[in-house]
Amino acid sequence: MCNRYHPTRAEIIRAQWELGEPVTGDKTWRPGIGPWGEGLFIRARDGEPELVVGIWALIGDRDRRPINRPRMTNCARWEELARKPTYKDPWARGQRCLIPAERFDYPNWESGKNEWWTFRRADGQPWHLAGIWNTWTSPETGEVFESYSMITQNCDAHALLKRIHKPEPDLPPDKQDKRTVVPLEASEFRTWLMGANEEAAALVRLRPVELYAAGPA
Repeated sequence: MCNRYHPTRAEIIRAQWELGEPVTGDKTWRPGIGPWGEGLFIRARDGEPELVVGIWALIGDRDRRPINRPRMTNCARWEELARKPTYKDPWARGQRCLIPAERFDYPNWESGKNEWWTFRRADGQPWHLAGIWNTWTSPETGEVFESYSMITQNCDAHALLKRIHKPEPDLPPDKQDKRTVVPLEASEFRTWLMGANEEAAALVRLRPVELYAAGPA
C-alpha cells in the first residue's frame, strides 16, 4: 500500500488539464502528505474533468464521522473494492478519480532495516494514480466533505516493486501480497474517469519497470 506521497502542485495540474481553481478551494500544497491529509484529485462531472481538494481517506456513505483513525481507508485493495462496505457504493456508482502525484514513497527492507525509496516517472511527468472518491455530508452539521482513496494491486511478480515493503518471513516471494498503486497513462484517463466499470477494470495492471525512476529518498 502507499501511506506517503507528494501531490503535484495545483498550478501544474491546472495547466496540464486546462482547469480552473479546485472546486473546494485552492488549499495550501504540501510537499508530502499521509493518511487523512488533504490532497488534490481529478474527477468527471457532466462529462468534464474538475479538480477537487479532499481528505486522503475515503469516507463511506454509512460512516458517522468524517475521520475514523482506527480504519485506514486511504488505500483500497483492488480485489476487495466491489464488496467492502466503504468502497462498494462509490465503485458501483462509477466514482473513479485520478490522483496527481509528483512521487510516492515505499519502504525498502533489503538491508534489514527500513530505507525509504521514492518513485517518480522516468519521463519526468506527474503520476496519475487510479482512485475512487466520495462526497459525504455530516448528518449533524450539514458540512460537506470530499474524500478519496488510492487503489492498490498485488506486485509480488514485478521485478522492481517486489523489492518494497517489509517481507513476511514465513511466506514465499510469490505469496507476500506486497501492494502498489495503479499508474495510468494519458490515453487511459478518459476511460478511467468516464468509462463503464468493466472498461476501467481492464486498466488495473502492473506497468513496465522502465516507467519508474526509483531509488533511496
